[in-house]
Amino acid sequence: MRRIGRIVREILGMGILMAALYVSWNGGYYGVKLLSGHFEWSLSPYGSGLLVMALQFLIFFVVGGIVALIGHARGDERAFYIPILTAMRQISKGNFKVELENSKRYGQFGGIVEGINEMASELGRMEIMRQDFISNVSHEIQSPLTSIRGFARALREEGLSADNRRHYLDIIEAEGSRLSGLSDNLLKLSALEAGSFPFEVKSYRLDKQLQDMILASEPQWLDKEIELEAELEEVSVDAVQDLMSQVWTNLLHNSIKFTPEGGHITIRVHHAEGQAIVEIRDSGIGIAEEELPRIFERFYKADKARSASGGGSGLGLSLVKKIVDLHNGTINVTSRPGEGTACTVSLPLRLK
Repeated sequence: MRRIGRIVREILGMGILMAALYVSWNGGYYGVKLLSGHFEWSLSPYGSGLLVMALQFLIFFVVGGIVALIGHARGDERAFYIPILTAMRQISKGNFKVELENSKRYGQFGGIVEGINEMASELGRMEIMRQDFISNVSHEIQSPLTSIRGFARALREEGLSADNRRHYLDIIEAEGSRLSGLSDNLLKLSALEAGSFPFEVKSYRLDKQLQDMILASEPQWLDKEIELEAELEEVSVDAVQDLMSQVWTNLLHNSIKFTPEGGHITIRVHHAEGQAIVEIRDSGIGIAEEELPRIFERFYKADKARSASGGGSGLGLSLVKKIVDLHNGTINVTSRPGEGTACTVSLPLRLK
């Protein structure tokens, strides 16, 4: 009889735990949706996922506590639940290094324990990403602010020549533009990830758009005596024109920035098999092969030479990748140090 009673209790306990998991998982997901709708929150996928997990753990902890209170659990049952509830409390306080031992005492609940360990590990990884993001943003903001503060202080000096004054003012203006660009890119990335950016697709001539981008950047590539060659086949695409302008501006700006004086850039547009294909090749300094997989990460800069010479924020290619993905397209970058870089963007002619 004792054995039967123990089996019944284990089955009942498993059923209660599964019910608690079901309620917490669904409650967390739909709870965040209701809260977002009620308070009109605009959450990024990262923020939404973190909030859902936090609410799921909170609901699970509350349900577990209620069950423990009304069930008058015996000593051996408390020994089973206490480690799990303790881990939940630690996770809710931001300690994501919690790890439950998947010993035999958990029996059929071993899979659940592993799931809790995996979620704690994933939350820890997301927290590291959040901290890295804040650190990178702070660093990128601090650099131009330091320049602006330093040169603004230098302008106070008496006897400063007119040429030096203009030079300092030019630097302050350039660093201000850099801060503005950083803010603009961050806002665009946030809006795109949250799905709040107006996605108004229309059909337009891609070749004419590239032609306009080339003409707009003419002062930059002429100033470096870069030979720019364009082969623009007539191609029409369904896309968000403003967003795609951001793609071509970033890619062309990078090619000009990292191509030395007297170099060359080739831009080719054509279509094949229902795809519009844009190729931008340059004879710039190139990127090491081991760096290529990371170039679309936020704030990632391939090497010190590129960072020092360009002064960019490392957000441009992240924005390019996000926009191309939203259009169901692909972007591929090939490069070799000292031999230049080639970027190939493929977009569907008709966006479904």
